[in-house]
Amino acid sequence: MSDAVQPTAAEVRAAAEAVKTALDRHLAAVERRSGEDDPAVYEAFNQLAAAAEAYDELLYDRYDEVTPFEIPGTEDALPPYTGPEEPNALSVLIRRDYTVVEPQRLLAQAQRVEAADDDEGAEAAGTVHGALGILFGEFEPDEIASRHKEFGLEEGDSTLWVTAADDSADPGEWLEMPFEGADPERVVCRFDVSAVFDDEIDDEIDDDDDLEDEVDTDLDEDEDLEPLDADR
Repeated sequence: MSDAVQPTAAEVRAAAEAVKTALDRHLAAVERRSGEDDPAVYEAFNQLAAAAEAYDELLYDRYDEVTPFEIPGTEDALPPYTGPEEPNALSVLIRRDYTVVEPQRLLAQAQRVEAADDDEGAEAAGTVHGALGILFGEFEPDEIASRHKEFGLEEGDSTLWVTAADDSADPGEWLEMPFEGADPERVVCRFDVSAVFDDEIDDEIDDDDDLEDEVDTDLDEDEDLEPLDADR
């Protein structure tokens, strides 16, 4: 970073003071918490995270130094549930991401569907855009998820939110913008699938393998020990 855009020492000091203030506010909110999902604690937590992240960035920009703290990702965290205790209606919001890794396989599957429908003159299966429309129109999303490799797709991240509602929506009410009214504070439960979690598991497995190698090495070194005499 050039000197012209570096933060000043005073700005870094002010950011540090903001972290101290946010720490005091967070502790005070925790001491006064009214329940497990106290919104005041949640707000103080977010303020502390934001202040710490801002200080960390300024400290690095000014002095090329970092803090020993890991800033939690508050953007992906859900706020405390504020919906009805006994929901009368539910909405299930699902997002699944895919990458088209084998376009020819995708086109071939769509062409098979088109041929089975005996749709003369249809050319939609000749393009990836058209093939996707055919396949997702023919198969349920859950079936595509379980057979995605057959369609030349590769799975990405996915998430499922179960949200609570006071009443069922009127027919056609939300179809124009289906996800606009999603309220994170009414999410009853959430299930995420991501390769990020797989990477974390792989790292843990690698660590376990290293530990096993160390144990094996220690055992090999002890192979020359004499067996214990049971009569001693």
